[in-house]
Amino acid sequence: MRVDVTETRAEVPSHWHRKGQLVFALGGGVTCRVPSGLWMVPPHCGVWIPGSMEHSNIATANARIFFVYVEPGAADLPDRCCTLSISPLLRELIVELADHGQDDDSRKAVLTTVLLSELPRMPVQQLHMPISSEPRLRRIVDALAENPADRSNLAEWARRVALSESSLARLVVRETGLSFGRWRQQLHLIVAIRELASGASVQQVSADLGYESVTAFITMFKKALGKPPAQYLSSVALNGGSAFAA
Repeated sequence: MRVDVTETRAEVPSHWHRKGQLVFALGGGVTCRVPSGLWMVPPHCGVWIPGSMEHSNIATANARIFFVYVEPGAADLPDRCCTLSISPLLRELIVELADHGQDDDSRKAVLTTVLLSELPRMPVQQLHMPISSEPRLRRIVDALAENPADRSNLAEWARRVALSESSLARLVVRETGLSFGRWRQQLHLIVAIRELASGASVQQVSADLGYESVTAFITMFKKALGKPPAQYLSSVALNGGSAFAA
């Protein structure tokens, strides 16, 4: 199924369905939220959501999105939510089936067979922010999602949730597997790629995330993902998502 988003962003509220779902962005970006985390769908990548998992989707303005619904057991896909690089071949199969899949049943069956055999071979990536059900961490996540420019340090967040700094640090590591700084950085990367994919400038994204300078933002981005923002998004578009394999 193909969905072209208008000039304003679109949100699909929390829901679930029996079939598994691949959310694939050909243009713009989508942020998926599941009980265990936030997952980013940059252009030419996809997020796999297993069947019966509750989730919501928020698409950037002018996004071009494809939903691929997969019957349980039809392909050897993960039983957890994950980001997948999408190869040029798989991309073209998805587009063809969405736009012309009703034209010829026998042709559709062949393309679907190839798609289901290729999809499990796509590399799994780690562009997500783990979310815990722990109430104090949920408070922090909701606050950061609402205002990602909040640069409060660990000690300030600890006071807000009535914990010592060391207790909050241990709690974040235990619940997410990441340090507090790395955990918050994941949210910044998700927001940054989403906004850059929708057409925002590096300067605007840097300011929206509360960085003191564009250089500081670019340094963070390059250290985390190996390339500066413009080069990174360009390589994703050219290589069908393979830039995420690093």
